[in-house]
Amino acid sequence: MSEERDNVPNNNNSSFGFSGTTNNRGYMSYYGPGGRMLLVESALEAVSRGLTTIGIKTPAFALTSSYIKPTRPLMEPSEKIFTIDGHAGATGSGYIGDILQSIDELRVEAQKHRLTFDSPIDIASLVKHLSSYLHTYTIYAVRPQAASIIIAGKDQMGTQLYQVDPGGTYFRGSAFTIGQFADSALNLIQQEYNADMTAEQAIQLSKKAIERAVGEEKPLVDIGIVYAAEGKFRKL
Repeated sequence: MSEERDNVPNNNNSSFGFSGTTNNRGYMSYYGPGGRMLLVESALEAVSRGLTTIGIKTPAFALTSSYIKPTRPLMEPSEKIFTIDGHAGATGSGYIGDILQSIDELRVEAQKHRLTFDSPIDIASLVKHLSSYLHTYTIYAVRPQAASIIIAGKDQMGTQLYQVDPGGTYFRGSAFTIGQFADSALNLIQQEYNADMTAEQAIQLSKKAIERAVGEEKPLVDIGIVYAAEGKFRKL
């Protein structure tokens, strides 16, 4: 499967193939100057080169949208909006393979909960599971998953929107942007977001933000949404 982000040249002299430093025995040093986690920072850099991806939430709905990069002739674009369970969906930015790995982890956890308790998992528990899963990659000598995930859903607490980063850090909010030109997209959303906006207005806002970010007229955008009234996540 192809990778959605650009290839980044490795300017590091280490034989490990990623940014970092080694001690005299050749082992990877996980922390850089100032206590920075080098491997996590490299994973975040990979995310910042991924496709522009957005999440928007109001009390009435939560949606995810992602830019679909034009592909070569005879090649279908990668799927970017995923159903996790009936009430939740997700998208991501970074390496496609790592995004899919996180999506599979979320789906398995959702099904385990449903089979055990005969009820859908709440979104916060789903997010905490992914956070723990991704954090595990930061404490062992392995490469962190180079993907940030936006999760949208509806549970007993209402509509929910979260962002989970490669190091396991997660955030809850009303709007998130990740991937390439994320800051540009977020600036527009911050200017035009309104908690009383309709779903159609939010869809158009996400498309407008992606259009401004990537500099294309009417870019191809994949969208998924869950309404508070019906509680079912679906792709548009």
